[in-house]
Formats: sequence, structure tokens, C-alpha cells
Amino acid sequence: MVMNGFIQRKIRHYKKNFTLAELSGSLGDLGTLVPLMVSLSLSGQISLTSTLIFGGLWNIVTGIKFGIPMCVQPMKTIGAIALSSQMTRGEIMGAGMFVSGVVLFLGLTRTIHLVNKYTPSAVVRGIQMGTGLTLMTKAGTELLFKIETPWGGSGWKWYDNYEWAILWFCFVFFLYHQRRIPTAMIIFVIGLIFAIIVVYTSTITTQLPAPGFHYPKPVIPTPSEFVHGMWKAGLGQLPLTTLNSVIALVALIRELFPENKTTTVSVATCVGFMNFTGCFFGSMPFCHGSGGLAGQYRFGARSEVSIMFLGVCKMVIGFIFGKSFLGLLQYFPKSFLGVMLFVSGLELAMAARNFCKPTDSQATRNRNFLIVLVSGGMLITFKNDGVGFVSGIVAYICLWLDARRRGVDFERDGSTVESRDPTRKDYGSFDQHPVRVDGPSNSSVPELVSGHKQALPQYHDDEY
Repeated sequence: MVMNGFIQRKIRHYKKNFTLAELSGSLGDLGTLVPLMVSLSLSGQISLTSTLIFGGLWNIVTGIKFGIPMCVQPMKTIGAIALSSQMTRGEIMGAGMFVSGVVLFLGLTRTIHLVNKYTPSAVVRGIQMGTGLTLMTKAGTELLFKIETPWGGSGWKWYDNYEWAILWFCFVFFLYHQRRIPTAMIIFVIGLIFAIIVVYTSTITTQLPAPGFHYPKPVIPTPSEFVHGMWKAGLGQLPLTTLNSVIALVALIRELFPENKTTTVSVATCVGFMNFTGCFFGSMPFCHGSGGLAGQYRFGARSEVSIMFLGVCKMVIGFIFGKSFLGLLQYFPKSFLGVMLFVSGLELAMAARNFCKPTDSQATRNRNFLIVLVSGGMLITFKNDGVGFVSGIVAYICLWLDARRRGVDFERDGSTVESRDPTRKDYGSFDQHPVRVDGPSNSSVPELVSGHKQALPQYHDDEY
């Protein structure tokens, strides 16, 4: 009876959340997935069948486990290095297994919890901002700038051009606060229709989607492929997965879904198990990511129903069409995907706006914003999450040492107390003797006097 009641509640929950907004939100991360998946599949470096099936499977599993629209996205550093250096399928699988093995170890030993506990929140926000801006840049460099005839001419392509990109850009932001209108679904469906028209009317010989039964085939990397994959791409992916796919992701979950109890340990463990299954069958290495969650949330996803629906679709396409579906995906308009990827990056970068608490002094705000800029700026400059993380930590430690030298109390959680006197109102920057702000009792400057409370800013779903 208890089990029957649980199942009935779950069914009612799924029916309630099976809405157009959720279905639209499930497509919010396709701007990251589709270009990388198509490129690696065309070169034979991954199995499209296994990628669709195992990607869909983990969409469903993580949706059930975490109860939120937890994204499943490719390990981007491994994908980018694999394309640029022509890595073999075994090397790609070895790189994915190495990263997952380390992250799984951090999760099972709960060491990842210590990394999260002692990482300043401003550094995490900087990683989010840097990653978001990187995704926005990639929307241009890897998609929009690669449109062959963007502004007309003799070879102008009616289905993929800058005119469509501008139209969809305006469409998304005109309806930015209208969650009930599935903008991502509208863009994706029209793009898919365009791709179908092009594939079936094109004179270029291409493999058309053919129904049948397709299944994953084992791929076991040799020891040399494992080592080469680890050195070529695994080490570069490791900090990105640890910081963005675990620590920054959990920070974003706590902001978007405060009632959710997802921990860094559970996310790290999940990432580990994902690739110890899929990579043995040639699947693209997968992880979670704060950018994917931000994109899905922006386009309407609020529950696990969105990604479970996406997972079912992936698995159906994988089993029925397999690699033959590639002929359709490679003609999906870049102008459509570029806009979707840009908005996903924008949503992640916006999370950095909450880099301090409303009750923090101006000195604390200035210091935290400085660390956010250092972390995000170094990440963008060197295109490496690890460099951004280390730079933010170094800046944080240097500011802490400077505070000790000047005799200023510098709390580890990010709140700098300029004075032990609770009646003193200090709003200076990094000066040892900040300027005291005196004014009428109804001043708009936040009160730091004990017993006074400042209203927290309210962010609603339609405003985020």
C-alpha cells in the first residue's frame, strides 16, 4: 500500500508538471550538446547511438534522483581537444574515464565536500561568470561566425543566416519574462523542420534517417590510449568538471531551488558513475554543468519532468535511428543553435550578481566583486577553469594577508568586519580607515547596527 501511494503521488506530480514550459526548458542546453555531438560523430570519434542512449538514460536517472532539471552535457574540454588533435575513440573514452574516476573518488571519500567548504563563494561566482561569458563567446565563434552566407548574396541560405539569428534574439528577449511561452521549443521545432526540408530536398548525397534497431557496442581503450587520453584532454577537463560541474552547479541549485538538498558529494558520485557506464560503449563523456541548468531554467524547466522527457526522446531516437539521425542533425541551422547557446551562457553569467549578502559592508562588496572579476577574467583569458580558480584563491589569500597586516578582521565566509564597534557604520573600500557615512535616520544606506534588518531582494521565477 505504501509503495502504491508513492507511485500514485509520483504519477500525479509528473502529470502536473508535463507542461509546454517544462518541455521547452528541456531543450535549453541543446546549443551546447548538438554542435559538439555532431562534430565528433561525423569524424567517427564517438558513437552517436551510444551517446543518445546513455545521455538519455542519465537524463532520466538524474531527474529521478535529484528531482530538478539536472542537465547532462558533454565534457567540453575533452570534446574541443579531441576535435583539434584528432584523438581516437579509445583516447576520448580514456580521458572521460580518468576524469570520472577522480571525481568519483572525491565524491565517495567526501573530499569534494572539503573543496566546496573552503572555496570562497566569490570564487565560485567568478567561475560561473567566466563560464557563462565563455559560452556566450562560443555562440559566436563556433556557431554564428561559421554561417557560410550570413547577409545574402548568390549563395545565401534561406534556412541559416544572420537574419534568423536576429529574429530569434529579439523573440527570446521580447518574451524573456513570459515563462508560459516555450521559446526554446519554438526555436528548436522550426529549426528541425528546416533541417528536414533541407535534407529531403538537397542534391547533396547524405544519409537519411532510417528506422531500425540500433544498440551500443563495447569500446575498451588500450592502456596506451588511456594514458594518452588522460594527458591530452583528461587533465585539462578535471578542474572544469570539479568546479563547474560540481561546486558551481550545487551553488546554483541552492539559489534556484532553495528547498532542494542536493550536495556536492551526490553530484560528484553521479558524474563518476555516468562515464564508467557510457564510455565503455563509445559514448561521449558526460558531466553535469551550471550552464546547462541555467539554460534549462531560463527556458522554463522547473522540475525533473523536463529532462526525463528529453531523456526518453534521446533514447527513442538512439534505439530507432542511431547514427542515421546524424544526416539530419548536421543540417540544423547554426543561427538557431547560436541564439540558444548565447542565452544559456547569459543566464549562467547572471548568477554572479549574487556575489555577496545584502547586509555586507561596502568594503566586503568591493572585495568580493574584485575576486569575482579576477576568477572570471583569468578563466576567460586562459580558457581554463583551473587557472580561474587558482587565481581567485590567490587573490583571496593576498587580500586576507593584507587585512591581517592592517589589523582588519577578515572572516573566511566572505564578510569583512571593519570595526568591532557594533554602532559604527563603515562603508569604505579597502582603506584601513574607511569613510564614515553620517546622515538622517531614513538614509538609504544599509544599516549594519545590531538589531536592524535589511529586506532581502526578491527574485521571482519570471524575473530570473
